[in-house]
Amino acid sequence: MTVSGIIFDYGGTLDSRGDHWSEVIWRAYVAEQSGVERERFREAYVYAERALEGSGIILPGDNFLELMRKKIALQTARLGIDSPTLTEAVAQRCYESARECVGESAVTLRGLSRRYPLAVVSNFYGNIRAVLDDFGILPLFKAVIDSTEAGIRKPDPAIFRLGADALGLEPQDVLVVGDSIGKDILPARSLGCRTALLPGTPWDPSREQPTVPSDTVTLSALSDLNELLLQ
Repeated sequence: MTVSGIIFDYGGTLDSRGDHWSEVIWRAYVAEQSGVERERFREAYVYAERALEGSGIILPGDNFLELMRKKIALQTARLGIDSPTLTEAVAQRCYESARECVGESAVTLRGLSRRYPLAVVSNFYGNIRAVLDDFGILPLFKAVIDSTEAGIRKPDPAIFRLGADALGLEPQDVLVVGDSIGKDILPARSLGCRTALLPGTPWDPSREQPTVPSDTVTLSALSDLNELLLQ
């Protein structure tokens, strides 16, 4: 595959090996023996996401641990659980999980950054740079597009156009790597970008997922990009 630059999704792609973050958080609740039922958790997860969107609760300087503390606090309040100890334990588990995954991703990112300009395009809360900086990978990216700052959210293809423009490239010269067919692969492909999917556990495994386009490469791990881009 011949490309001139790479755009990465962040959440679910670089920090959880393709798993939707609801799954990562749910596993933390289970590990802490919270006793929360899965369907109640899912409702609380959606509630917290909607409460955070455009609220200003997440500050630009918040790293991922602080983000998770605020997110889990909203969830536990919705669940009727008054336990700062549980909130902190779940947040810490999520933070350490993300740190481990980003550490793995960083090995591949460092190698790629020596050959290609890289960008992050993410639906986030206005603090993506603080998160990337805390995990030590911010300098690897030429451009960072945060949906809150940009005022555009996936699956709007315009957010990927911003990423390509920030790299100084045409979409057809850019590879977009993401974990979501609907939010990453299809909108990027509609612009003419090359696409690579890192699949994991989706938001709702029981729901039929969109068909992966035939010209999209499916990765088993982020490190597969090294072999893909040498072909």
